[in-house]
Amino acid sequence: MKSGNQFLPITLGLLITFLLLTLDSKAQSLSFGSKTNAPLKVFAESGIEWQQEELVFVARGNASAVRGKVTVLANELRAYYRETPGGETNIWRLDAIGKVRVKSPHGNAYGEHGVYNLDDSIIVLTGSKPVKLITPTDIIVANRQIEFWEKRQMAVARGDAVAKRAEKELHAEVLAAYFKRNKMGETELHRVEAFDKVKVKTPKDTAISQRAVYNAKSGIATLSGDVKIIRGENRLTGCSAEVNLNTGISRIRTCDIDTKGGTNRVKGIVWPQKRRKQNK
Repeated sequence: MKSGNQFLPITLGLLITFLLLTLDSKAQSLSFGSKTNAPLKVFAESGIEWQQEELVFVARGNASAVRGKVTVLANELRAYYRETPGGETNIWRLDAIGKVRVKSPHGNAYGEHGVYNLDDSIIVLTGSKPVKLITPTDIIVANRQIEFWEKRQMAVARGDAVAKRAEKELHAEVLAAYFKRNKMGETELHRVEAFDKVKVKTPKDTAISQRAVYNAKSGIATLSGDVKIIRGENRLTGCSAEVNLNTGISRIRTCDIDTKGGTNRVKGIVWPQKRRKQNK
């Protein structure tokens, strides 16, 4: 087989198993990630270009790559590989370009560009438009990027991120969502941690803080750092609070007394019903 660029024509629906590729007349195993023996499976409409000098495969035209339960789809896929001393050829990075979609047990994600680090099992999605993660119960949107950490079963949304469930919303600069398997063996959202400019919104209340932890099972968001709870003209302020998104009940807590004699009282402004009616 000659060195240089090779073009392999692929028709739609044709499965390419790179374990069957031959390099320099010797059989080489090309696995999707350095820590698995599973083959890389690729579909493409327009073909796969093998750039041997750059150690990369380029799949174009409704391309898809499958590794276990994760599938990456895009207009174009670039698979970068390395050759090991033992004669194996392992893909260590996958770039997805144009109309990127990621399908996994956690849900489906959408962006314009994606990078899959196969050594660490991390996928990073970015785009000029907000990137999205959609699960059966939740939607997570971010202006900057969304990351998927397969080994930790975690997704991280960065940049004016929003997590939505029904009429409830959790806003923050950074959201970290953790997943786990339930008794049925299904993957579901377990916990969400929110950092910086946190805002929890329900149809009646808005709670603001610097940090929050949301328990998906109980529906309780625990807030800390300059907490404010707002309902219409009524406001409560404190150091921490619990907001039950299922029942709509909020509890705000006092601060610890500091060494300078600071107060630990909760502060609130509550307008009478009569005033609220007059303001309407």
